Amino acid sequence: MQRLGELVLARHNTRRLRAMGAVEVGADHYPLMITMHAAWLVSLWLLGTDQEVDPWLLSGFVLLQGLRWWVLATLGPRWTTRIIILPGAPLVADGPYRYISHPNYLVVAAEIALLPLALHLPLIALIFSGLNAAVLVIRIRAESEALSGISRSQTA
Repeated sequence: MQRLGELVLARHNTRRLRAMGAVEVGADHYPLMITMHAAWLVSLWLLGTDQEVDPWLLSGFVLLQGLRWWVLATLGPRWTTRIIILPGAPLVADGPYRYISHPNYLVVAAEIALLPLALHLPLIALIFSGLNAAVLVIRIRAESEALSGISRSQTA
């Protein structure tokens, strides 16, 4: 349910940003990312329903949600699941972005590993961690290229 709520928020923010003149970059990989996340959730649903839950690993997953909400709160109306660039808008450098460049990707990578491990599904954790890493290589490259154009224009 959380992921569905995030998709609704992302769609709303994307529409609003586009109405303000924002453009999307790296859209080619977006269906791959959505498919991978959906397959991860389906695999957890199908294979994890009868599994015993490790309370420590589940607690780690729950704690990650605090970092996720910190990211969402920091980006506010600029948060979306797509790479949306708003010309003229400064880069976000507050909240977790003071410490790392892509905190949401760190959260997602940890979730993709931790939740299957909490359900004693190490193969699912390994497979989807690898798939997520492959998608993130593509995504971070596209995002970094787009954002480097913004940071160059801010320093010029």
